[in-house]
Amino acid sequence: MIRIENVDYWGFEHAIRGMRNPMNSWDYSDSNFDIQYYDDDGNETEYFDVELGKNDLDLMKRLYKAGTEHRKYLRQIFVSMDITAPLYWWKEFDTYKFVVPDPGHIDVNSCSTMHKITAKEFELEDFSHEHLVSDEDEMFNDEWFGFTGETVLLSVISNLNFWRNKYLLHKDKKYWWQLIQLLPSSYNQRRTITINYENVISMIKQRTGHKLDEWNDFVKILRQLPYIEAIIGDEKTS
Repeated sequence: MIRIENVDYWGFEHAIRGMRNPMNSWDYSDSNFDIQYYDDDGNETEYFDVELGKNDLDLMKRLYKAGTEHRKYLRQIFVSMDITAPLYWWKEFDTYKFVVPDPGHIDVNSCSTMHKITAKEFELEDFSHEHLVSDEDEMFNDEWFGFTGETVLLSVISNLNFWRNKYLLHKDKKYWWQLIQLLPSSYNQRRTITINYENVISMIKQRTGHKLDEWNDFVKILRQLPYIEAIIGDEKTS
């Protein structure tokens, strides 16, 4: 499970201005910013905070194809969003702070597991469990004598709540440790991230068709960002 909210982006104007600095070609810039369209009655019909011109988009494409040393403008276009996703997905996401070529800067502010783990009772919806087999699954009706994935998770949740109550009652850190070390990687955590277009394109190229549904859903959102598809063009993604 992954939930993405409050997507925002900015930086096209200064990125384009900087992109044209090396050749002093600012006069060829043809993009518009903060564009409002009105109908015949003066009512606003559409609003675009960026409308790339043909010249600017063409230069963006050429610099992109020229390689990371030439497409520095991508690192000046930023994206922010709130993401709620399981810890197993965040573990993979965190690798982009270190392994993406020329990543620029990735900022992440997360809800604190260490400090807020006892703030509320654990519930099934606090975990990504959409692929767990339940007791109602037909394949287990006559053949299965063990515990299904959903049954195991419900048992873990019950155990977590037991230790949570013990900690709240006694304030003994040994009970808190039971929560920290028993918490499954399917636990959903909310973070606010800020990345740049270089990060975005790297994630699209590297995570398209990934085994995890969360990555595929995330890539779909990234592809909807303004002009990403136009910049990438027909370049193949893996």
